[in-house]
Amino acid sequence: MKWQLPRIGPGKVGTIAGLFFGLSFGLAGIGSVLLGWLIDLTSVAAVVRVCAFLPLLGAVAFLLPKHVRKQ
Repeated sequence: MKWQLPRIGPGKVGTIAGLFFGLSFGLAGIGSVLLGWLIDLTSVAAVVRVCAFLPLLGAVAFLLPKHVRKQ
């Protein structure tokens, strides 16, 4: 999606930034509700242990294949 933004709205930096901030805050709100639900089902310690491994997903993302542009 990052490479499509200049085509969507060149010169509309505020609009694009607002979309990104709105999406990130909205997803964070949904994530906090889901984590609270998991805490209610299990315990705080169990959810913290699971969340401690979430940064590994970011490390695994570096192993994904690179996007190659067709010329």
